[in-house]
Amino acid sequence: MFTRSTFRLALATATAVSLTGGLLTLSVSAASAATPAKFADDFNGDGYRDFATYNFSDGVVVTYGTATGPGTTTKTFTQSTAGIPGTAGDAGGYADGFGGDLAAADLNRDGYADLAVADRSEKVGTKPGSGAVTILWGSKTGLSGTDAVRLKVTASSHQGFGNEIETGDFNGDGKADLAVATGADTVYIYRGGFAKSGTTGQVTKHSPSITSSYVIEFTGLVAGKVTNDKATDLYVLGAGVHNDKQTQDAWFLRGGSTVKSGKATVLNSSTPAYDPTGVVADFDKDGYGDLAVSDTAYRSGAGSVVVWRGGSTGPTTKYRLSQATSGVATAATKNDTFGSDLSAGDTNGDGYPDLAVGVREEQVGSVKYAGGVHVLRGGRSGLTGTNSQWFSRATAGVPGDPTEGEIFGLFVRLRDIDRDGDKDLLVSGNSYSPSLLLPGTKSGIGTAGAQDLNVIAELPQ
Repeated sequence: MFTRSTFRLALATATAVSLTGGLLTLSVSAASAATPAKFADDFNGDGYRDFATYNFSDGVVVTYGTATGPGTTTKTFTQSTAGIPGTAGDAGGYADGFGGDLAAADLNRDGYADLAVADRSEKVGTKPGSGAVTILWGSKTGLSGTDAVRLKVTASSHQGFGNEIETGDFNGDGKADLAVATGADTVYIYRGGFAKSGTTGQVTKHSPSITSSYVIEFTGLVAGKVTNDKATDLYVLGAGVHNDKQTQDAWFLRGGSTVKSGKATVLNSSTPAYDPTGVVADFDKDGYGDLAVSDTAYRSGAGSVVVWRGGSTGPTTKYRLSQATSGVATAATKNDTFGSDLSAGDTNGDGYPDLAVGVREEQVGSVKYAGGVHVLRGGRSGLTGTNSQWFSRATAGVPGDPTEGEIFGLFVRLRDIDRDGDKDLLVSGNSYSPSLLLPGTKSGIGTAGAQDLNVIAELPQ
């Protein structure tokens, strides 16, 4: 999952301002031509995972990785960067959304990861809001605007092309593909065979029908291995309509030589979420990937996470977790937004993926909207609150104090930052300040050695 939303960032920043009064993992040898990059986000082929993020004031910021985590070498990209098509808006391109979503993969299979940058509101020709997706190519010196190309698509006013993007091998041929959603009801899948000239493999279009899904406004894409075959599968999240009432829905697209429409389900029967987040992981180790997706509108904004179990032909049954689930440390109260961000990874070495769940508006003690993050354990029966962990600024060993409006947990990410073999937890409260690193241990996330890192937690899994 590399899902990012301009709406979510704007909402979170506005919330913080109103409340405060104004204010990856083993080294590899150097890449060689025609050898795909080992890591989907190693943009300079040095064997270390890099960090691509977006913020209001700068644009797309890339921090290059080192043997111990993010280094000091950074580069910023906007539509003012030489070679990148289009015209930058205010604040590094924010006005026209350049960087509103990002997705990384070695698209042209030259040993260097590339970065797809979405701009859903870009004016193309005379078509306002047509949207665009631009590819920045990796190289020995990292990403560059030189030779940047846009994906080919017919321009159409207000179609919002690039509303959400995801990479994956959707036809199982071993090449990275790129899925692009519009703001309405179409997903384009560009097959591997990408070239710096702008050519791609076959392009197919997918839209829900009344018999497969009532999803009418797309708000998220989540890619992952669900059915245990070679192909990556895709979930489309969005607002739906059932019996003349808006809902929050998910629609499954099964990968394969032909991508096929599959099941749809209602996640929230009363309130749609316009910025859901999700991740696919095999939480019960049955061989099939499960979708964990946020439902922050659940029960007056208390929030929850819905898990849609995977199976041999697609998703099967569902279950829901919240702060009312047994073993979860904090109580479910109105507007906590449990599920504000999600990230999966095995934090205690038992072989089952766990789930980090941001709770950005949780009250900590008497401090409103301070925020925090839960780590829920995976196991034979799936995710559970048993032996879960809870972290906030009030947790012993966590630097700082709870602050009103910090919304700590807006972004969370599990990743082996320091390359010691243990998943670490990175937590952010906004899109422009340093994130807090909570180091991983053999038994779980800890606080010893907690420190700030100058990257945002909303980065690739």
